[in-house]
Amino acid sequence: MQDEPTPNELIKAVADFLRSEIAPAIEGHNAFKLRVGINALDLVIRQLTLAQAADAAEAARLQKLLGTDGSLFELNRALSEKIAKGEIDLQTPGLAEHLWQTTMDKLAVDQPNYASYKREIGTASKS
Repeated sequence: MQDEPTPNELIKAVADFLRSEIAPAIEGHNAFKLRVGINALDLVIRQLTLAQAADAAEAARLQKLLGTDGSLFELNRALSEKIAKGEIDLQTPGLAEHLWQTTMDKLAVDQPNYASYKREIGTASKS
């Protein structure tokens, strides 16, 4: 077991350093490339922090919805096949909720500043 700092803390420290110390001194296309790199580091932090729990929750929902076990990849493939064959649709109990939650979990990792995502998170917290 490793002591601190954790990988998340290390990546965040690098991103914060680049954002606060390096970015103000860079202009033009290199500034753009630096922002892309910082955004990539921020994405990795969110993946390390959020993705494992979201994947586990997605798999659990799929197992319940499909009534079978398997890897997340296998379960998603089975869901896709059932939808394609017309065996399940949005009238199937739990499907719409599963799709919505999966979308929200993916946006939390990939695009947490997406306006519609932020609006929905705000709406959900007021309910």
